[in-house]
Amino acid sequence: MKRIAIQGIKGSYHDIAAHKFFEGEDIELICCATFEQVFEELRHDSSVIGMAAIENTIAGSLLHNYELLRESGATIVGEHKQRISHSIMCLPEDNWEDIQEVNSHPVALMQCRDFLNHHPNIKVVEVEDTAGAAAAISQQHKRGHAAICSKFAAPLYGMKILEEGIETNKHNFTRFLVFCNPQRANLLRDIRKTNKASIVFTLAHEEGSLSQVLSIFSFYKLNLTKIQSLPIIGKEWQYMFYVDLAFTDYTRYSQSIDAITPLTQELKILGEYIDGKECL
Repeated sequence: MKRIAIQGIKGSYHDIAAHKFFEGEDIELICCATFEQVFEELRHDSSVIGMAAIENTIAGSLLHNYELLRESGATIVGEHKQRISHSIMCLPEDNWEDIQEVNSHPVALMQCRDFLNHHPNIKVVEVEDTAGAAAAISQQHKRGHAAICSKFAAPLYGMKILEEGIETNKHNFTRFLVFCNPQRANLLRDIRKTNKASIVFTLAHEEGSLSQVLSIFSFYKLNLTKIQSLPIIGKEWQYMFYVDLAFTDYTRYSQSIDAITPLTQELKILGEYIDGKECL
């Protein structure tokens, strides 16, 4: 059995993503209140696998998770791209005319802005977790309250779905990373089949330093699927660059890493894995 640490509770999007990624396998969820706790679980038990959202097609990158991943020393072994569809739900005895307040995670609320704008009389309150909002309403029997979360949370917490698919943009996907202790990485992936890598590096604060690195990636015909810069604390106007690379030839990718290493001040491979397909 695989033990998977996620942020959130059963019925959350992390729960859905974990079961989709490990479909057909026997898994046990370790539900954490924060992403920090997810990485703490890995530090306490090297057999634990972590899963965390890293970016959303609407809300953008979860910048703090980049830092947590780099500092943890964990290795990325996979990714999963999950379609995010929100539903609004309430207690079974409530109906639309009873709803006075809606609770959800701020990102989920933002993704349902148009829907909420059509219900200006409903008070919007941010909470820490989407499925957690449904669980709290159910457990505390909060009449007149509704939660915005996945439809899969409704049967778990005895809630009634008022409407499905309330997200503004129907092309709403979240990308999740799967990571583990580096010593266990090759038990969870086949390095010969990998076609994507995530790396992080720093550069000298000099003109053209980044363009030289990008030119090398271009020379080796690598596809930069993402580049994200984060400031280095204590070093004004200097940045760490997080880059995702897609490739069809592992040797050519490896040669590109060797070629850029002398140009960087610090370079770390966060993981090599198989490109995740979009999952509905």
